[in-house]
Amino acid sequence: MTDGTIWLAAPRSIAYGGYHVVLARGLTPDELAARLAAAVDGAECGVVAVGEHTGDTLLELIDDTYGDTLAAIGLRLGRTGDWTYAVAYGGWPGEFGSLEPVSRGGAHVCLLEYEEENGKPVPPQFAYFHDGRLLSACNLHLDASWGYTGVDGDPATARRLQDLLTGAGLPDPALDRGETHRTALGVIERFFGLSLPRAAIVEGTLPSVLLEPA
Repeated sequence: MTDGTIWLAAPRSIAYGGYHVVLARGLTPDELAARLAAAVDGAECGVVAVGEHTGDTLLELIDDTYGDTLAAIGLRLGRTGDWTYAVAYGGWPGEFGSLEPVSRGGAHVCLLEYEEENGKPVPPQFAYFHDGRLLSACNLHLDASWGYTGVDGDPATARRLQDLLTGAGLPDPALDRGETHRTALGVIERFFGLSLPRAAIVEGTLPSVLLEPA
């Protein structure tokens, strides 16, 4: 059973510090992991399989191996329907470049990211790529203080998503950020047909890898 994506908006839904989830259609889990390793800024990374883990045990492995849970990036991998997904753990904030190259060759790639513990605070982010192009992107607080002026990307796709957000009553200054976050995720989930299995990610074990500098 899949649970959509709205559950990501709950505080610390995946791990302390927020969430970084990439969904891909047209890629296997191994292919997605390899492309994400190549998207790490400033370093050539290899993919090292480390067995099946919960989020907690993967963080423990990173801490045991490197002395700090933020010293490396781990990914837990899975599939749900047509989508492959990768959930990041450890020191992922600020480490990935654009995911446009991850979508090369006709793949559909969606990024959902929230640095929940960033003190600025940074709003949750959404971006959708296809075949090396950005189709749509926005911050999910729809907050003008962070430069929100609408949905960016391919004009036709961005306009359709903007119309759906507007139709859902967003942005609405009367809503708190949590409710805006949940509502925006719901619109995006329905528009792009996204889903994530909450129980498998939060409670289960999944095949896991570390992204290690080559």
